[in-house]
Amino acid sequence: MDERLVKEEELEPEPGRKSKTMMLGIDEMLTKHCGEFGRWQIRHFVLTSLAWALEAFHTMVMIFADREPAAWRCVDGAAGAGCVEVGGSPPCGMSPGSWEWVGGAGQSTVQEWGLICGDKYKVGLVQAIFFGGCMIGAGTFGHLSDSFLGRKGSLTIVCILNAIFGMLTTFSSSYYMYVLFRFLTGFSTGGVGLCAFVLATEPVGPSVRGSAGMSTFYFFSSGIALCSGIAFLFPSWRELYIASALPSILFVLVVIPFVSESPRWFLVRGRVNEAMEVMRAIARVNGRSLPDHVWLAVDKQEEDPKSDEVSNLKSDYSDHEIPLLNEKNDDDATEVTATSIIDVVKSPLTRIRLILAVAINLLCSVVYYGLSLNVVNLGTNLYLSVLLNAVAELPAYTLTAILLGKFGRKPLAISTMWFSGIFCLIGSFLWGDQARVKAVRLACGVLGIFGMAGTYNLLFIYTSELFPTVVRNAALGCATQAAQMGAILSPFVVVMGEQVPFAVFAGCGIVGGVLGFYLPETKDRPLYDTLNGMEDGERKENHPAILIHA
Repeated sequence: MDERLVKEEELEPEPGRKSKTMMLGIDEMLTKHCGEFGRWQIRHFVLTSLAWALEAFHTMVMIFADREPAAWRCVDGAAGAGCVEVGGSPPCGMSPGSWEWVGGAGQSTVQEWGLICGDKYKVGLVQAIFFGGCMIGAGTFGHLSDSFLGRKGSLTIVCILNAIFGMLTTFSSSYYMYVLFRFLTGFSTGGVGLCAFVLATEPVGPSVRGSAGMSTFYFFSSGIALCSGIAFLFPSWRELYIASALPSILFVLVVIPFVSESPRWFLVRGRVNEAMEVMRAIARVNGRSLPDHVWLAVDKQEEDPKSDEVSNLKSDYSDHEIPLLNEKNDDDATEVTATSIIDVVKSPLTRIRLILAVAINLLCSVVYYGLSLNVVNLGTNLYLSVLLNAVAELPAYTLTAILLGKFGRKPLAISTMWFSGIFCLIGSFLWGDQARVKAVRLACGVLGIFGMAGTYNLLFIYTSELFPTVVRNAALGCATQAAQMGAILSPFVVVMGEQVPFAVFAGCGIVGGVLGFYLPETKDRPLYDTLNGMEDGERKENHPAILIHA
């Protein structure tokens, strides 16, 4: 048993009554009394993780809305008079009225606003601006989720904003209005995944948390597959944006009311009674029993049971009425919760972790989104290509989830990045129009995204476990911002030709694996609540002799 998780404290008993209070961390309480992944956690996990499908809708919808139609034709009487049909080539340099798109001009934004030839860069620009909004939103809602809004409150707000901005996008009357609404949609989308991930995994026990966290990405890939189906049913880009925004409204109205706030967030905010209510609900639904004498404590309280806070407890509290130890005055509560990303940077322990997490997330995102967006260059059916890419990611999540408990986070992250990098490197040496070469390049791309999908999934778990509760979402928000920066760069990499993108993706994957060697392993390690608790815990694990003298 981890010595930091449990301390017993004898309270002064009332006459004729014996009382003993056991102070437990949330991990220990889940393991011993509530259940690590019972019916309560399964229901809560599934409901919360549905938000990942919403993120997939708002992110991948641009592949279809901004697609370049494959077919155009000369208008009647224009053939040979300023209009020359060239198979596969866009109608550049031809008179505006001499040609037309097959199927009309409202199928995509490219058709409606003529984003071809010299204006083709505008397609990549709007996609990059969307990811820029995601980057800003990730940092903003990462902070708000750790502070007064909480995990559930932040998730509710971002889904409402997603629905509003997604609906408004369909009324764009110009390209620049479209860019504005895509930026605002990205701003809200950036907070969906990280809020949903933390909210879904924080109530899960330590031995199951890794596998559960890996499973959240099944919902994202399923959302991509569903987005492909929605796009097939609604070929008009304006209808498509309405159809992709409606699920966010349904999520807020139907799912959010049945989702609970994280007990860890309640605890570090000094709201111990509400944290205990959640823990009792977990135990009750899981068919377990939470004894009255068991109470929650944050790291500092667990490690220092003879502090003034404990000694000041009075016997006039019954076992189920004991307040949070630092609740005796506001200053103590502020000391636990007033922590920001600045404190992460100040701490030598977490500063290097943050730098490495940011760099690795950026590199992996360039590869993941780059390979995903590269489907437009394959010359195949777009709906089918996106669907196959989404399906190809699913076994990657399964395999990494199986291997996660056996090999740990660090070795698996390094190996999956290198796996992707090696196949992208092979693809960079292949060129030509021969069918065999195209098939091999396609296989390299599929295997590359297979490996990077596993890494991208794993990094959410790995990053969240590297930091304590009080700054977990803020740190994860920084890593997500870095990932969005990589996503911003990926469209510009894709347009660089056939070989160059594969070479860039290979370099990113290999370098990311090298950086992974400098991160610590977090397998079977507790989730700390505070920075001080993490520093003390790391110090004791690195210097076991401290425990002997403690």
